[in-house]
This record gives sequence, structure tokens and C-alpha cells, in this order.
Amino acid sequence: MSFLSSKIEAFGMDFSESSLKIAFLRPKGRRLSLVCFSETEVPPGVITGGEVQDEKQLAQVIRKAVANLRGKGLRTKYVVSSLPEEKSFLDVLSLPALYGRELESAIIFETENHIPVPLANVYFDFEKKEIMNGASKHQEVMIVATPKKVVDLYLSAIKLAGLFPVAMEIESLAVARALVKCREDSAPLLIVDFGENRTSFIIYAGQMIRFTSTFPISSRQITEAIANYLKIPIAEAGQLKRSEGLDGSDKLLRAVTPILNELVTQVKSHLEYFYSRDKNVPSSKVKVAELLLCGGGANLRGLVDFIAKGLDTKVDLGNPWVNILSYPLKEVPILSFSDSLKYTTALGLALRGACSETEK
Repeated sequence: MSFLSSKIEAFGMDFSESSLKIAFLRPKGRRLSLVCFSETEVPPGVITGGEVQDEKQLAQVIRKAVANLRGKGLRTKYVVSSLPEEKSFLDVLSLPALYGRELESAIIFETENHIPVPLANVYFDFEKKEIMNGASKHQEVMIVATPKKVVDLYLSAIKLAGLFPVAMEIESLAVARALVKCREDSAPLLIVDFGENRTSFIIYAGQMIRFTSTFPISSRQITEAIANYLKIPIAEAGQLKRSEGLDGSDKLLRAVTPILNELVTQVKSHLEYFYSRDKNVPSSKVKVAELLLCGGGANLRGLVDFIAKGLDTKVDLGNPWVNILSYPLKEVPILSFSDSLKYTTALGLALRGACSETEK
């Protein structure tokens, strides 16, 4: 969802229930450079289930995040911000090769049949791609919608903080922009964003997101399971999780195995659902062969191997720098690779802000 089209710099701002992350990229020659970043705690109750409950307090969090940046600081007040995945709708339509008003009318008509909320109550946007099938041509159109009542409260908080929203988009779009190498026609790829409060499931193929979903399995649950099983404080459990991971003691592995087994089960069931529902998308007929992990929870030692064994699929950590840094490296970013995994969404938003046109 774009609110203005402009050739201005903008930074990325990623909202979640527990934290707010900022990343700002700026062109440096033919590449991009990370100028500054920050992570600031969001107090409990300010955002619940993806919805803002206290816009004034969220504005205070935004101001604090801008004031506590690491790096060179911001020289812009323009923002590309995230919208909550769990409150948004995404689908892919297959339409004839239409253009202009005829295409827009067809998209509006089809969108009304694909989202469970009246169009008058949502902001929606679309992205189209023409497909040649022999001599015939059709279009795949990705539609995205978020309720106005959800968007407007984020907008209000951003403006109360003295900033100017350039664009807002759901998290999966930013994650895909960060992890999928530009200009590559990707084979079906599964991205699992293992976050502090929930997990997002994203299927990307043929230069477009095909399917997204969220489920309530989280890195926080891993920490709580360790604390409960070992009867230790949450802070100590978090330290053990970071230092030992799944390669630590057998007790630690036993504590978290039920949750990780459920994570694998959820991934399998979501894949089966996607295969069964998406019959009209040619690229979906090829099974997903690779899974990329991102999010702060992806740093859990041994997690890649655990999921790979459970799925019998190639599993790797995503690389949020793939569209930012040149190779071989000419500059080491001020944000480490392990920390950057939890900044994947913020970096994807920052990539959009660094583009010459913010509607890209």
C-alpha cells in the first residue's frame, strides 16, 4: 500500500508486539550501505494480535527508537513501515490479459470474492505479471489487503511521532524482498520467519509470493519451555538458549522438542494445504525444494538440522544481505549476520525505501 510516489529516501520500520526495529539503507556507488539501525522494546499491551491498542504510547516508542539509533543517524523523516501479517489478506488471481480500467474492474470484482472483508473497509493493492502459455497470454495478479481500522492506527502513531509514512506493506513482502535475490525467477521456495511471538509461513515462486500464513509457535515459547522444564528464571533460560541451543544438554533438547516437532508439523500441513488449493498457478505444481529460515528464532543452534531431518528438505538460514551487499565484500556491515536475521523485515522495508521510486 503506497500513500505517495516519490524519489526520496525512506527508512524501514518493523512493528511487532514486543519490539520495534529500524533499518536505514543508502546508495553507496553501485551498492547499498546500512547507515543505522535500532531495536526498541514495545511495552506489553501497546500492540496486541497485530492491532495497535495505544497509539500515543506507540508514538513514544517510535521516538525512542529514532533517538537510540546505532550508526550515523537518520537524515530523513520518511518511513516505509510494516503491517501485521495476521491481520492482512494475500492471494494470487489468474486473469485474462486485460489492461487499464478493464483490468482494474476485473481485479476489484475478483478481490471482493477472495477476501472476507468488504472492500470499503480495507486498503488494498495489487501486483501483476504477464504469463505466456504457448500463443496465449494471461496475468497473475497478487492482491494484498489490510483493514483500514488496523492501518489507520499505525498511521496515526507514525504521524504522532513526527514522521511521514511513504508506504506500508505486509511483512511477507518485505521478507521476500530481503531474502530472494533480485531478478531471479525463483523455483518454489518456502520461507519460515521464526519470530519472538509467532511464525510466518511464506511460499515464493515465479517472482511472486503465492501463499502466506501465520501460526502461534514462537521463539518466546522455546524460552518458556526451557524455563519450565529446568525450573529456572526466564532470563537464565534465554541465556541457555542462546549459548547452547539444541547442541547443549539432553535436558535442553527434551525441553524444546515438543514445540519444534509442532513447528515441523505445521510446516508440513501448510505445504499440503498450499499444494491442494493452488491448482491454477503453474509454478506451484513444482514442489518446494528449499526452506529458508529467518527471524530472531532462526539463530537457535541446531534448528536448521532439526527441521531438515523432520521435513527431508534442504534447509538454510536466509541471507538478508543478498540484495544489499556486493560480493566479494567491500564493506563489513555494522550489524552482524546473526543479528541481521531478526532484522530481515526491517531490511526488506529499508530496501524499498532505498529504491529510486518508493512504489517499487
